[in-house]
Amino acid sequence: MKRIYTYGGYPATRNLTVADIKAGKGKRKFVQTTAVNRIEAAAAEATGIDHLSIVDHDLVEVRAGAPNTFTTAALMASDYETQKDILRAGIRAAAAGADAVYTLRSFKAVELLADEGLAVQGHLGLVPRLSTQIGGLRAYGRTADEAMQLADDLRRLEEAGAYAVELECVADEAIAEISPRTGLITHSIGSGGAADVIFLFQDDACGDTVDPPRHAKAFADMASARVQLEAERMKGLTAYRAAVLNGSYPYAATSISMKPGEQDKLREALDKRRPFHE
Repeated sequence: MKRIYTYGGYPATRNLTVADIKAGKGKRKFVQTTAVNRIEAAAAEATGIDHLSIVDHDLVEVRAGAPNTFTTAALMASDYETQKDILRAGIRAAAAGADAVYTLRSFKAVELLADEGLAVQGHLGLVPRLSTQIGGLRAYGRTADEAMQLADDLRRLEEAGAYAVELECVADEAIAEISPRTGLITHSIGSGGAADVIFLFQDDACGDTVDPPRHAKAFADMASARVQLEAERMKGLTAYRAAVLNGSYPYAATSISMKPGEQDKLREALDKRRPFHE
């Protein structure tokens, strides 16, 4: 564990620092997943996941479950409209304990965040929220020309001050050629194994996605367990309702009784007072 101070000025420990990740480029693979609450975060930390990707709104909840795991907080594109909004949100996330911030917005937005000393991750390749610009949800970088465009955008991102980039649904061979030639830490989601960081949503990794994307691999079967859990939920609620209606619940063991003789005293006192409703 590394001792650090957060951007907010609080002492903390982390499994990794930005410097560690940069030093590991080309030498080891880092494992990244998502978390939306303290339960998922705690599970990721307990199993040795290197890196968490979260939405900034979930940061406090996630930090409660994974206080020591390197975490990137996404500043969702539609949540912050202006450059000032993005900058304010990035500083707020870093102050709350994010180790890096993510944005798919402009190179200028990346530059603004980086100029304040924040570690910034961009997003290139297939960017689902901008997919109309490339003709829809499709693979990217399958031709040399498109891969060269990606390489040019990576250079612009690096020049803007980013330290990392998420590459989504990019041809594996393109990343194999480009990643060693950029100083950016490359994160692969659906883009093969040549990147520095391999990223898979926790729902997909744990088999809890109804319609998983093509690149997803389920390493467990939480969906089946969830079906069983929901059946038990229906069973419990049905039985609970029936017990209330037939008078079998609540019962003595689940209720509180007055001390001996106190009910008689209460009854006498109530009988002597003026009725509640006259």
